[in-house]
Amino acid sequence: MTITEPFPATQSEQSGGKRVHHLISADSHINEPADLWTSRVAAKWRDRVPRVERFEEGDAWVIEGMPGPMPIGLNACAGQDPRLRQNWVRFDEIRTGGWDPAARAKEIEIAGVDAEVLYPTPRVYQTTTANTDPEMHLALVQAYNDWLHEYASYDLHRFRALPILPNRGVDQALAEIARVGGRPSTGGFLIGAYPGGTLQPRPEDDPVFAALDEQGHTLNIHVSLSTSLPAMLNTLALPAAGRFTGATGHLIDLIFSGVFDRFPNLNLVFAEVDCGWLPYFKEQLDDGYYRYRFRFDLKKLPSEYIEQHVHFTWVTDTFGVNNRHQIGVDKMLWSSDYPHGNSNYPNAWSATQASMAAVPLHEKQLMLVGNAQRLYGF
Repeated sequence: MTITEPFPATQSEQSGGKRVHHLISADSHINEPADLWTSRVAAKWRDRVPRVERFEEGDAWVIEGMPGPMPIGLNACAGQDPRLRQNWVRFDEIRTGGWDPAARAKEIEIAGVDAEVLYPTPRVYQTTTANTDPEMHLALVQAYNDWLHEYASYDLHRFRALPILPNRGVDQALAEIARVGGRPSTGGFLIGAYPGGTLQPRPEDDPVFAALDEQGHTLNIHVSLSTSLPAMLNTLALPAAGRFTGATGHLIDLIFSGVFDRFPNLNLVFAEVDCGWLPYFKEQLDDGYYRYRFRFDLKKLPSEYIEQHVHFTWVTDTFGVNNRHQIGVDKMLWSSDYPHGNSNYPNAWSATQASMAAVPLHEKQLMLVGNAQRLYGF
């Protein structure tokens, strides 16, 4: 991809040589270019890597191990004509900002969004993390990480990359942190499974947590973890309605593994799970802990680990905003989810302001800007 000059600031105006941010999305998504892997991996992998092909119904990803194609439409339909809010569309019908940062800068400017933390397309990303061939897995991860770095580097005032952390061994994960962790585009690391390929943290993962802790990188989980290939189509009646349920078990695993005791500066972000459920969840965790506390060797209450280490992004969560003091104003980050179907694009700014009308300015600034700046280095 050719990197061009960044789009000049309008909403995020210049002030004393620095870009002023008014609204940062802590969870937005790219749409992987059709040739991301076929153009970047070694020749021996090119017949096996994910790629976009044309079918009678539309365009779709073809992925090794999946029984059929995976259409692209619902991952790129925010603000689109209703005809395009469906699974099957053509690649050339969707907005180019998914893979072209110059176009993306103009797209988010329309919505009043000044900067974004960039996640992959979840189901495409899941196929990468589910690959069990260590060498091919690493090739897929590194190709994506390098492409995303180039994308985000187009304008570091606007974009932060979350490189994927390999999950086929701790040594691979540590090497990738060393390889890309110092890039100015890197805001943290995204995991689809723990470094050893498990869905629960293991003691052997500690060197990776230590590296993230020492270097100040966020550990990011998008909705949940998985080691299996996704379904070709999301068949849920309301795909996003229960997304927060994927976070609860992983939070319990991390807290009771003692990770936060061993790495007291580690910051965890759960993306796209909203926040309103947290007061109830923390109450139930502490209640259960008091009943069975002699089984565990924790220094704090479970709720305290969440309040001190764990952050959550929300798209639409008026209940969470209204109960923000029971969640933690410094742990809530706004998300546009652009360009996915749950995004309010292009009305992100007005919808967000309406839901936060009663929030004091200093709290609003933290939730919409400051927390993302602190965690991701804008």
